[in-house]
Amino acid sequence: MKAKLINEEPKTYAVIFETGEEVMEGLQNLARELSLETCQLTAIGAFSEVMLGYFNLEKKDYKKIPVNEQVEVLSLIGDITANEGQPQIHAHVVLGRSDATTLGGHLISARVRPTLEVILTESPPAFGTLG
Repeated sequence: MKAKLINEEPKTYAVIFETGEEVMEGLQNLARELSLETCQLTAIGAFSEVMLGYFNLEKKDYKKIPVNEQVEVLSLIGDITANEGQPQIHAHVVLGRSDATTLGGHLISARVRPTLEVILTESPPAFGTLG
């Protein structure tokens, strides 16, 4: 993963993930390294395996949905907030299959193939405190 500051105000970073890298782990490590407390994220690219989640209100937990095929990341949006001093990532993704059908949900984990291009933009600090 490579990251570069591309704008000072608001701080905006371009992040490039390469084949085989795990997205959520990489974003958490980068958020710690850059001391990001509130941040918006968007991304496009492709994955070779993904774990989606669909929130079950009754169980108050995510139903896990594995996707074990090459898919295009048509849209990935979310935020990074601080939770007890640690970065917490909340992201949703829409994935395109080779037959032009789509899948979507909460992004739990994903392995990049061949690349993922992410833009991180810092938000005002109050965003993370809205609860």
